[in-house]
Amino acid sequence: MSSRRLYVIVGSTLLAMLLATLDNLVLGAAMPTIVAELGGVDHISWVVTAYALATAVSTPVWGKFGDMFGRKGVFMLAIVVFLVGSVLAGMSRDMTQLIAFRAVQGLGGGGLMVGALAVIGTVVPPREQGRYQGLIASVMGLTTVGGPIAGGFITDGLGWRWCFYINLPAGLLALVMIGLALNVAQERTRPRVDVAGMALWAIAISAIVLVTAWGGSTYAWTSAPILGLAGTAVVTVTALVVVERRAAEPMLPPRLFTNRNFSRITAVGFGLGALMYSLLTFLPIFMQEAQDRSAADASLLLLPNSLAMMITNIVVGRTITRTGSYKIFVVGGAVAAGLSTLLLSRMTPDTSLAYSWTAMVLAGAGIAGLMQTSILITMSSVDKRDLGVASATSTLARTTGGSIGVSLMGVLFAAQVTDELQRRGGPEYQQAVAAGTAGVFLAATGVAVLTLIIAWTIHEVPLGTSTPPQPVADTIGSE
Repeated sequence: MSSRRLYVIVGSTLLAMLLATLDNLVLGAAMPTIVAELGGVDHISWVVTAYALATAVSTPVWGKFGDMFGRKGVFMLAIVVFLVGSVLAGMSRDMTQLIAFRAVQGLGGGGLMVGALAVIGTVVPPREQGRYQGLIASVMGLTTVGGPIAGGFITDGLGWRWCFYINLPAGLLALVMIGLALNVAQERTRPRVDVAGMALWAIAISAIVLVTAWGGSTYAWTSAPILGLAGTAVVTVTALVVVERRAAEPMLPPRLFTNRNFSRITAVGFGLGALMYSLLTFLPIFMQEAQDRSAADASLLLLPNSLAMMITNIVVGRTITRTGSYKIFVVGGAVAAGLSTLLLSRMTPDTSLAYSWTAMVLAGAGIAGLMQTSILITMSSVDKRDLGVASATSTLARTTGGSIGVSLMGVLFAAQVTDELQRRGGPEYQQAVAAGTAGVFLAATGVAVLTLIIAWTIHEVPLGTSTPPQPVADTIGSE
């Protein structure tokens, strides 16, 4: 494959990833305007929850379908579904319609990241993947800060509906690029779809997502709805394990989890999600509530974190490509993340910018090291036939870790703030918020230590410098 065609393919996957990453970030800035026009403030959380739930349910399904029916067609279908959902969401006339169409968007969004990673894993040799994944991950890091800012400008300049319509140009360009550049030979057999596994998965992950979304906020953790959902999750996950062991074409092949590196890097990805989303959630809260900064200032102050992620991703990617070694970066990423959260746990309302930026740079470098290597190790630990479901598992571990982590950290934060206010016996809210975030970041340090222990046990396997022969179902066409 020529370099030009490879760049086109990687560029198209990058566009698809940007669609998935930017959507919620851009939309966040538009939510007040949306509520003012459509009403339904009581259901505002479902605008995010519907998307997250649909994404979580569909992610492994897209991955498995890509492995079974060919990655090109499945990836392009996911983009189409996402774009259809975007257009419909932009045309919404009330909050109910917006929530429903966000679910459609989420169904497509579940296949964007998975499809992109699987395509890269197919066309790029393992040794070279670090370079491209480093570039992609660095761009994703910048969207963390750029997304909310872009959302504000789009909402003020064009109107909130363009937060959805803006997806069309990038999505259509990605469709054209992947359609022209990637040639896929599709297998002529009749794969058997694991209907029972998919149904059980949908029920299980829906219960888990709803527990994390509602627990401690909409319902008490010990309430009947939350306990019922938790029980449903336990029962269906147990049934899913039994069904997948017997299925001819399991949606989540048990053979993947017998691979030591795959299982352990999946656990690392879960920890990464908890760390990353906790930092992105509670750092702005600390800056705005404890240090009395504006939302815009808080976003700009996160730039050192994003720049550190971008630079680290590029450096790590190039180094892995040159040396073939990666374990040092997953271990180093966990160490840097742990040091950063420990530093953040000691911040006060009077903490200097230099101290904060030092902690944020360490956080960005640590998260980048973990993200880069978690994707790489996942993709290099499985056979080509399982690239789709492997990338889906990696993505889902990260997002699930983030959802559960933020939910539990939120409970800890609220308890710490309440205790601090009662202890001080006065309206010293800034100090209480500082105490709450300190507790969160100290707990995150514990997560980083556990992640480090797991990362240390990963066995480094030399990365190949060429792409192995592809299975019949996924072959890149000749020039």
